[in-house]
This record gives sequence, structure tokens and C-alpha cells, in this order.
Amino acid sequence: MDPIPIHKAKTSLSRLVARACAGEEVVIARGKRPMVKLVPVESAEPQRRFGALRGVVTVDDSFFDPLPDDELAAWGR
Repeated sequence: MDPIPIHKAKTSLSRLVARACAGEEVVIARGKRPMVKLVPVESAEPQRRFGALRGVVTVDDSFFDPLPDDELAAWGR
């Protein structure tokens, strides 16, 4: 991809960010001189995945039984 002039980058930043996130190399230039490369940030936090513990954790039917009175009292009820 050819370098993109700074002025054009300012007016189309959201499109350039989308292209960089899609894996395209985006280079921004001042005049004809390349200055910076736009790259996506690696996620620091792992993404939660629904069902990740399926088959690892099991819950039996007693989980749904009402709590004893002393336990409810400890919760302020």
C-alpha cells in the first residue's frame, strides 16, 4: 500500500483504523516521507468465551435447592 498523506489520514481516520484492524499495513506520510505505521493494539485482557468450562464444571440439582434459614440470615434476609 502506498503511504497516505497526513491530511487525507485525518479526514478518513476511522476507515484507516478499520483497514489496519483487518490486517492491512497502513503507512502515514508527511509529504513523500513515511512517518508512522498504523497497527492494531493487541488485547491485554483475554476475551471471555461463553461455555469455556463446559464439560469441566458440573452443577447437580441440589444447587437449585433453597438456602437454609441460617445461610439466608447471614446474607441479611
